[in-house]
Amino acid sequence: MTEEIEDLVAYCGLYCGDCHGHTGMIADLARDLRKELRQTRYDLFAKEMARSPYGKGYEHYDECYAVLGQMVKFRCKSGCRKGGGNPGCKIRQCVQKKEMDGCWECTEFETCTKLDFIKPVHGDAHIRNLKRLKKQSKKDFSNGKHEWYTKSKD
Repeated sequence: MTEEIEDLVAYCGLYCGDCHGHTGMIADLARDLRKELRQTRYDLFAKEMARSPYGKGYEHYDECYAVLGQMVKFRCKSGCRKGGGNPGCKIRQCVQKKEMDGCWECTEFETCTKLDFIKPVHGDAHIRNLKRLKKQSKKDFSNGKHEWYTKSKD
């Protein structure tokens, strides 16, 4: 069990166990909402509401429904250590090439541009996590506090 939990520590310092793609909660809610919308024929209601002066937002119903469909598909059963996530991840490739356990073992992680693509979604959470991982084991990190989003200082 400990090995499975530690496998959820991504190379970049994020903890996959916190990700909505891994837990499936958002995907399940989106699936259930789409089902309810279909069963109640909410598309017909939205179409009529869009014609009224107080229902303008309903004109985007089809787009909303399509986005829910994308949310249903966003699932990642296993973390990047087990083949999940982006198959072309430059971070994973770099860490594996250097034969390291994660970016926290690299002296350049605080300035590494390969980590920049994480910032728009996670801020500097991964950097904070990497600093924590540098000081403690993956096991302790897994069982302790980990950041998912923190506002970047830039």
